[in-house]
Amino acid sequence: MTLVAGVDSSTQSTKVLVVDADSGEVVREGRAAHPDGTECPPSAWWSAFLEASDGLLEGVEALSVGGQQHGMVLVDESGDVVRPALLWNDTRSAADSLDLIGEFGGAQQWADAVGSVPVASFTVTKLRWMARHEPDALQRAAMVMLPHDWVTWQLTGGSCFDATTDRGDASSTGYWSPITGTYRHDVLALAAGRELGVPRVAAPSDLVGHTSAGIAVGPGTGDNPAAALGVSAEVGDVVISLGTSGTAFAVSETPAHDASGEVAGFADATGRFLPLVCTLNAARVLTATAQLLGVNFDQFSDLALTAPAGAGGLTLVPYLDGERTPNLPDATGTLVGMTRDNMTPQCLARAAVEGMLCGLADAVDALKAQGVVPRRFLLVGGAAASPAVQLVAASLFGGEVTVPEPGEYVALGAARQAAWILRGGTEPPRWNASSTGIVTATQAPQVRARYAEVTDALR
Repeated sequence: MTLVAGVDSSTQSTKVLVVDADSGEVVREGRAAHPDGTECPPSAWWSAFLEASDGLLEGVEALSVGGQQHGMVLVDESGDVVRPALLWNDTRSAADSLDLIGEFGGAQQWADAVGSVPVASFTVTKLRWMARHEPDALQRAAMVMLPHDWVTWQLTGGSCFDATTDRGDASSTGYWSPITGTYRHDVLALAAGRELGVPRVAAPSDLVGHTSAGIAVGPGTGDNPAAALGVSAEVGDVVISLGTSGTAFAVSETPAHDASGEVAGFADATGRFLPLVCTLNAARVLTATAQLLGVNFDQFSDLALTAPAGAGGLTLVPYLDGERTPNLPDATGTLVGMTRDNMTPQCLARAAVEGMLCGLADAVDALKAQGVVPRRFLLVGGAAASPAVQLVAASLFGGEVTVPEPGEYVALGAARQAAWILRGGTEPPRWNASSTGIVTATQAPQVRARYAEVTDALR
């Protein structure tokens, strides 16, 4: 058996899967937590990797890293980290994103240049924030990396001048163009006020180095492109991922450049493209509501299933942590339509599920406007195991929903890339993706209509 490993260095933890390179079967796995917050010392990711991989990598021939996108890691000429990394969920650069849009000539110019209109999560806006608020630290920086770049660099033990990234993660920075396949150094300099080094963009199946134990290391990618690899998404597949954030993305043969800013025109990890819409509020909306109701996740799902579609007129706008799509970083959640009849645990649970998924149904519509023609919907992430989430998703997305077996799909996608490095070829190896089944439901357009009415009134 040939073994490969995939690493998911996410917001909350590091997961390591050791996988059979031929079948994709998981052989063993490990996990270690990350500190909470919107900043993190990169050394914490490395410590978590060492803990999660302890005793797992014997016999492994190749590995790759999937990592949280958008984060900013600054290193000096010696390769030392200048300051704790700013993560994707740090929204302090919201005002800087607006300034950059204006300075570059507007949203359409951004979309044409780099495929996306920057919002506070993007690395490019964090560089502008640094230029304004921590100029001395930025002046010490020689290179800006993404989180997965830094972890890959640690694995290969190279100098910062040997650092690599991939097109999938580079496209999330705001200064690399998936349309042309090149860095926009003018955009980077506009944000930072000076030139900065950037990692080399490796090809999807490139070997970028070896660990000290001789394990081959692939270029890795961002968490969303890795998840697309992990579920074996093909052109026309729309993946709905319900984790800390919610994302809707689709594999496409053509790049997106949406001037509205709703769709980020990312690249994928195979040479194609990955138009993506991200919301800040996904699974934690459900866990927060379950905690309020004093029930566990299974009980919460049961409550939601006993309420009618539309929750008796109760609508939750779930902007509990601000929101990215729509771009409302300072927004808060709103509960609308309360009556004595619908103020029940059942209706509140249903409203939470519907509110979370209405935002993602809007995301699917935005993808369609960019030319995506959905073939099927794949529902993944921790919240996808909920029967209530599955049923409501099928009632809102306009098609049947496939639910892959629960799994660590970012780490699995990274492992699939590692197998690609060993096997070679123009496409990653085919692994059979199993599912728990296909979910269908009666469509509920009235739920989305009410949600649209409420959100329009709040803007």
